[in-house]
Amino acid sequence: MNTIVLKFGGTSVADNEKLNIVANKITTLYDEGYDIVVVVSAQGKKTDSLLNEAYELSKNPIDRELDVLLSTGEQASISKLSILLNELGYKSISLTGWQAGIYTNNINQNAIIEHIDTKRINSELSDGKIVIIAGFQGINENLDITTLGRGGSDTTAVSVAAALNATECYIYSDVEGVFTSDPKKVANAKKLKEVSYDEMLDISNEGAKVLHNRCVEIGKKFNIPIIAKSTFKEDNGTIINNKIESQKIKSLVKNDELLSIQIIGKKIDFIRIYDLFVKNEIMPIEFINNTNEIKALFKSSQLNKINFIIKEELNNFDVLMHNISRISIIGYGIANDNNILKQIIAILDKEKFDIQKIDINNGKIRITFKTTVPNAILETLHSELIKTV
Repeated sequence: MNTIVLKFGGTSVADNEKLNIVANKITTLYDEGYDIVVVVSAQGKKTDSLLNEAYELSKNPIDRELDVLLSTGEQASISKLSILLNELGYKSISLTGWQAGIYTNNINQNAIIEHIDTKRINSELSDGKIVIIAGFQGINENLDITTLGRGGSDTTAVSVAAALNATECYIYSDVEGVFTSDPKKVANAKKLKEVSYDEMLDISNEGAKVLHNRCVEIGKKFNIPIIAKSTFKEDNGTIINNKIESQKIKSLVKNDELLSIQIIGKKIDFIRIYDLFVKNEIMPIEFINNTNEIKALFKSSQLNKINFIIKEELNNFDVLMHNISRISIIGYGIANDNNILKQIIAILDKEKFDIQKIDINNGKIRITFKTTVPNAILETLHSELIKTV
């Protein structure tokens, strides 16, 4: 039989009504003769809720303990879904990350899957069961629970698909697929039928939340087709594969979750400060050494850890922080099209926003602003660029 992997995000399993919708999709495919493995996220905003509870107890909770706490969200989801499927007459079993044989490195909060022992999964499939695996988590060599970082359930799903030689991996969420821009920000954004792995990787890396970047890397490495679909609408979704249709713009991504930091003072030890962040699992997006100043860029989600480092280790420096926006225009080979570059420059010149820099490479053009900017500029760029390519 063909094995397929289905992943359902937090909004898809947020309550019992939605769990029934998910169960119907699973059982329909099971009745068609597929071996089914399901990967599930924590329900709704459960992960955020657990994080908030942890930070109420400590300003700098230990990463290992955070992993133990956060992993419980997915465990609740898989057990509920398995209870429901068994009630509906379908043999099902829930497996935590360690029960499913998902082994990671020793980095807490952002672990990387090193290998998957599929014996337990295959044994349960051979018994005719639907196997439901907790996303976002694994176990390290010390038998400690680890988590894979935000969006990590996508990575679990594609990794399991690769380990099982599955024919396809479906990523279900509350959106219908990959769009030319975020439909919540751009009213006339269009759904894409197909996107290459490389283009999707750029879209994910630049802040779009459709797919976790590491899951795309794994899909590309093992040539696993990834289909991004809606849980709640009947639609073909978007296929992510190794095909590149043409040199044209595929998507515009606006990321407002970037934190710009200036560390100001005399005799700044650039390497020591960089190492300070890295040792605390705070990975800079950019880290620039200027005279008596370091300019850095981080994900806003790391703010709690950054504040702790500033208070404990950098209190003898002046530190300035503010949020900024970046818009990335993505598509294979677009930087070679002078007409696209001319259009972008003309639009930016007309809008008069304060721009920090423009980066250009073969697959994307990135505009980093000095402050946060409204979605209107994204709408303008989208309407002018997408219609002409």
